[in-house]
Amino acid sequence: MYLTASESRALSRLFGLLAEDMAEREVRQQIGYGLLDMLRADHFASFIWDDATHRFDACVSINMNADTLGTYDSHFQFHDPITFKLQARRVPTLVTQVMPQNELMRTEFFNDFLARDGLHWGVNSYSYAGERSIGDLRIWRGKHRDNFDGHTLDLLRLIEPAFAGALRRVSLRAPGAIDIAGPEMASLSSRELAVAQMVGEGLTDKQIAQRLDVELSTVRTYLKRSFLKLGVNRRGGLATAVGRLKRN
Repeated sequence: MYLTASESRALSRLFGLLAEDMAEREVRQQIGYGLLDMLRADHFASFIWDDATHRFDACVSINMNADTLGTYDSHFQFHDPITFKLQARRVPTLVTQVMPQNELMRTEFFNDFLARDGLHWGVNSYSYAGERSIGDLRIWRGKHRDNFDGHTLDLLRLIEPAFAGALRRVSLRAPGAIDIAGPEMASLSSRELAVAQMVGEGLTDKQIAQRLDVELSTVRTYLKRSFLKLGVNRRGGLATAVGRLKRN
């Protein structure tokens, strides 16, 4: 496939980004910004399908109104004429491939949900680990732009394996890892969490670097990122956060 110079640069940035150690929500948010830029799109959302509750949860969005998204969470995901059709295809798909645009525009879903934020032309991609859906990409353009096309699908087909790999990577839990369900720690990546746990055990930066087989500067980078995410200023605050989580 032919790539413009700007597309080549954007893909390089996205692949580099997806190779980084990030928390799951951060993976989806950062790729969203990259896709909006590369695809000249206007709106982005990403959800994770929960088999237990039979609903899309864990929304990450860009340029979408929180109140509008609230109506999706409470109502429109259960009255959605396109998403399950898109998900069933398991490959990047234009919305117009599963429903003609003029037909979509006559639905409640379009008029009371999509159009409220100016979403008009859509393309979706869904990632899987085996049969389990682990995250999706929902990219939209406004009415003032042209529809997405086959070239868009080619770009998303290039990106999807790296996106799915990043999501699978952060979903893996090391043996003995602490539960990160608590809101204090949920923003940490798997490696940041491992470092935080070792700080809680009383290990020095040098000991952590040896255990993880990384440079001392890498450990300190993880610590700085964890401090920022948790709003603490020193190792003691990080150890306290880990200790609280273990007691809960």
